[in-house]
Amino acid sequence: MTATKSLEDLFVHLLKDVYYAEKQILKALPKMAKKADSDQLRQAFEHHLKETEGQVQRLEQVFELCGLKPAGKTCPGIKGIIEEGQESIKDAKDPDVLDAGMIADAQAVEHYEIARYGTMIAWANQLGMTDAAHLLQETLDQEYNADRLLTELAEGQLNRQAA
Repeated sequence: MTATKSLEDLFVHLLKDVYYAEKQILKALPKMAKKADSDQLRQAFEHHLKETEGQVQRLEQVFELCGLKPAGKTCPGIKGIIEEGQESIKDAKDPDVLDAGMIADAQAVEHYEIARYGTMIAWANQLGMTDAAHLLQETLDQEYNADRLLTELAEGQLNRQAA
């Protein structure tokens, strides 16, 4: 690993971390959509899968703006969140409980992403990388919307059904 000597080094490190995370999320979302009992939850996962594909493309544009080839760096944080989610999917016996658990797991992913993208936007702005900041902001807005939709699904009916 190269030494982190500057804010730009930190930014690139986080960019690689988030790129890895988004690629892992691309693998997890279809499995979650397939397991979802609720049609609305399945549709939400499928919609966010399409958004995530666009998010990966935007990250690749940010790499390009930095003069780098897109490359991920293993992110233990997202790896752990996804592994924990896979455990809940495996352990849930009731479809309604499974849906409620998958919402909780998906929101853990969204909150991780929201934290990371917010930091990257602040750093990009500090570094004068306004084009990168705009691309990252577009993704952050989608992550907030996905989190809001999951909350609406949970509070609207799915948590009650699981209870």
